[in-house]
Amino acid sequence: MDMTLFAMFVTVALAHFLALLSPGPDFVLVVKSAVSNRKQTALGVAAGIASANAVYIALCLIGVGAILSSSIVIMTTLKLAGGLFLTYLAFSALRAKKSDYAALSQATEINNRDRSTLLREFLTGFASGILNPKNPLFYLSLFTLVLNDNVGLMFKIVLGLWMTFVVFAWDAFIIYALSQKSVRNAFNRLAFYIDKCTGTILGLFGLTLIQSALFDTRR
Repeated sequence: MDMTLFAMFVTVALAHFLALLSPGPDFVLVVKSAVSNRKQTALGVAAGIASANAVYIALCLIGVGAILSSSIVIMTTLKLAGGLFLTYLAFSALRAKKSDYAALSQATEINNRDRSTLLREFLTGFASGILNPKNPLFYLSLFTLVLNDNVGLMFKIVLGLWMTFVVFAWDAFIIYALSQKSVRNAFNRLAFYIDKCTGTILGLFGLTLIQSALFDTRR
């Protein structure tokens, strides 16, 4: 892998991981499952969410990507839309108040008596990921960076597998970490500040994408 492809891989992988750090619907679902089920059962949610993400990743890299990459106009438009979307996510994170994070604290107070099954948790996680409209938009915005003739199919497959693995690994880490009460309490105190930091960095990615789209239109 040459340095250009390596830099591209790192850029997309970093933006993807930073997005995972920002609490959202899938994240809250993982937290709820982690504190209301055994670790082994809660991993079903992580697997379900990762599988849903894998579906969107595959569509973006193979199906949708091939169509988008053939049109400069569509690619430029998508870059602009993706940049605006990332900027919107950043704006939403930066304007959030501390009171908006109350749901996370409530999630950790769920009683442990009502336990689910591994299959049920998997289906719940998959439904959450596949029905979240932010997921396809987010992946489309990220993959505009790699939808070009200079990037081979194998690179895209490796990137897709890596991102799917990271989704599962991060959610699994949350499940294992939140099995400790002290960790849950510490996270609740820091969630507000974590979101501010990730929002700022995602905003920079979004503005860079917008700048790239506007620059392409002048060429």
